[in-house]
This record gives sequence, structure tokens and C-alpha cells, in this order.
Amino acid sequence: MKKNYVLDTNILLHDPNAIFRFDDNNVIIPIYVIEEVDQFKREGSERGRNARHVVRLLDDLRETGGSLSKGVKTKSGGFLKVAIPNKRPELPTAIDKSAMDNAILQTAFDVRDEDVSRPTVFVTMDTNLRIRADALGMLAETYENQRVEPKGGADNGVTEIEVSAEEIDSFFQDGSLAPNPALIAPERGEKVDRSANTNGDTGVRGILTANLCVLLRDRANPSHTALGRYDATKREIVGLRTPREGLLGIRPRNKEQSHALDLLLDENIRLVTLVGKAGTGKTLLALAAGLKRTVEDGMYTRMLVSRPVMPLGRDIGFLPGDVDEKLNPWMQPIFDNLEFLFSSGTKKGPRAYAELLESGQLQVEPLTYIRGRSLPQQYIIVDEAQNLTPHEVKTIITRSGDGTKIVLTGDPGQIDNPYVDSQSNGLAVAADRFRGEKVAAHIVLTRGERSELAEIAANLL
Repeated sequence: MKKNYVLDTNILLHDPNAIFRFDDNNVIIPIYVIEEVDQFKREGSERGRNARHVVRLLDDLRETGGSLSKGVKTKSGGFLKVAIPNKRPELPTAIDKSAMDNAILQTAFDVRDEDVSRPTVFVTMDTNLRIRADALGMLAETYENQRVEPKGGADNGVTEIEVSAEEIDSFFQDGSLAPNPALIAPERGEKVDRSANTNGDTGVRGILTANLCVLLRDRANPSHTALGRYDATKREIVGLRTPREGLLGIRPRNKEQSHALDLLLDENIRLVTLVGKAGTGKTLLALAAGLKRTVEDGMYTRMLVSRPVMPLGRDIGFLPGDVDEKLNPWMQPIFDNLEFLFSSGTKKGPRAYAELLESGQLQVEPLTYIRGRSLPQQYIIVDEAQNLTPHEVKTIITRSGDGTKIVLTGDPGQIDNPYVDSQSNGLAVAADRFRGEKVAAHIVLTRGERSELAEIAANLL
């Protein structure tokens, strides 16, 4: 059955093409949403660009399809209409009946009352507004198009495989191991050969995807283990490339950090999504690997470190001082990690990285200015990526030129952006969309290594 979907302003500002993503259903945009979008069209931010884009889309539909007040056909087979409520907002519980949110919600109720033949759904990314709509009897949903389904513990980027003691010994000796063909997941577009299953069953149990981290465990002696990574090109589990002496004076403290460093150091992997709670070493490992590959190995011309000042697009103009003074409060966590690395490594002194900043080999800046740039042969680290929308992450990744590596780090449990959550943020969506791609890798760090107190606090508070 077709439905009526009434869209809130934040849906269009988040994804201008949302008007085409409801298949053959009816999409209703309250006139108040158009007014709100108009307030953002002059911004130079991502939100401003989205506002201008959706206005152009609506104007094109008006010119080719007819009056938006009467409704026009969309390319998705649906029907789009700009609705004006029959009466002024009069929600029974509204403290301020003139508030724009209440006017938009009132329009949804009018649509429902006028068309009782089909369900009406109010779509908004504002959690509080969904609660209010539900309390008043309106069916409310969040925008699902860019959400990913949680896949539980299997989605941490690491899998465990039981093998014989001889296979582990062979792995240590040769540096690689050919896995059971039944364990190899088919690549995108690849036909499945069920006869390759050596166990005789017909079910496909493939779990090994490109760049999946692997823990090999001796089935007879569980303490006998080895760490590796599945190489989809060679169709082998290969040994880690993590240096025994560590990087800049730091060494991996657990298996996950060893896996993470291997992914961060491999120049064939162009996108790494590094997820973990506070204190697991995400940013520190990314910085150490970036400095190693940029400064010591010369694989990249520059290491660019960035993080959202607010969600991408907010400017820093409201802060006092020059650009450096404005950036300092937001970028201080990056500088703290750099100071720790240089204090632990060969270059002593709390500000030893200043010469890299002056030479241009190291650059720290907000994400506000990344759009429109082309970034070839660079090692890019985007910290706190859980606060970005999928479209903003797409903007960042599409800036990468030849030879560029991008590392997205973050904790989906600490999101400050009011319009994304643990399933719709750009970090989670990027990890999900790039799963199985040979140029991408993903791992979740679960064990805190900052200090015993920090680990206890992260788990208890």
C-alpha cells in the first residue's frame, strides 16, 4: 500500500535527494520546510550547499512537472507535493503554537486527516520531534536511507579460525597460509562454486573478505596462536607487517592494535575505518603510522590531520583570535598525541613537531576547508568521524587523489551531531559500504590502553 511521507526540514538539509528515495509513495513537503530551507541557502557550509541543491531540484520539478501545490510525478515513480495546512498550528500540547516545528507537524496531521485511505508517516531526524509526534498519535520515523544494520560481534573486523599446529608452524615459517576455500567469501559479482567446500556440505560459509584481520588458533592447543590478514588478491592469509621495534617509540599493546598498525602501514589499503571507545589508541596509532610512512619512508608528500570543528561546514569565525588561536581548542587533542609521540620517539621535546608544521610535511586543519580540494599522495587522518554525515564522508573521500590514503577514526558511542546516530553516521556507513573492497579495511579496538583508571571509567561510567 502506498503511503504519505511528510518530510521535516532536516531531511532535505541532510540529503537533498531524499525526495526521490521513497519509491512510488507520496512525498509531502510542508510550505514551512521551504521557508526554513531558505534561511540556510546563503551559508557556505555543507548545509548551505544542500539547501541550494534541494531548491534547484524542486524548481526543476515545478518547471517540468507542473504546480507543486497540486503535485508532480518524480523520477522514482512517486508523487511530490508542497502542502499548505488548512489552519494555523493548533497542536493541543504546543507551548508555542507559532514554532516552526509545530507548524510542520500540524501539516502532517492535516495530510493524515485529508487522506484516510493510506497511512501517513512523519519523517524527521529530530529525536525530540519524533517523540512529540508519537505522543500526539502521529506515526513517526527517522530517515532510513543511509542507515546500516548492526551486525553484532562479527562486525569488528577480526575473525578467528581454528587450524592445526602444523598449519600455524607453516604460517610462521612461510609468512602465509592458504585457507580452506569454503571459508573464502565470494567477491562482488563472483559466482559461487559450492563444490569447493571440502567438508562436503552445500552451504556457503565464506567469512574471509578482503583485508579481514585473522586470528589463527591451534585447535589442539588454544594458547598457540598467530595473527594475520586475508589478502584477497593472493587468496592467502598473510603475516602482519607491524615492526617489532614499534613506531616512534610506541608498540602495539594488544592483538587489535597489532592488526590496526598493519592496516595503517599498508600502502595498498587506501581507506581504513578505525573504531573504538576512548583510550583504545585510535588517534595515536593513526598518527604514528602516518608519520612513519610520510616522514621516515617518504611514501606520502604530506600528512593532513583534520577533525570536525562541529559537524562539517560549521565555521570557526565565532571564536576569538587569529586562525591558529581559533583552531587550538578543537585541535588540541591532536597536538597532545603528537607531543606524546615525539616525546616517546627519537625527537625529544614537547614541541618537536613544529619543524614538520613549518616545512608543510604535517598539516592540521578543520574539515571546513576540505571541499573543492584535490589531495594527491597524502596521508589523511580524519578524527572524530562519527560526527559526520554519510554525505560529508563522501565529500572527504572523493577529495583523495592518486596515492592518497585516508584513515577515519571515531567512536559511534560519542556522537555530538544531533542528526546522526550510531547507525547513520558517516563512519559507520563508510565501514559498511566498503566492506569486502580490496582498497579498504576496518577494525574495532575494544581494549582501552590509556591507563587503568581510564579503562575502568570507560566501562563503568
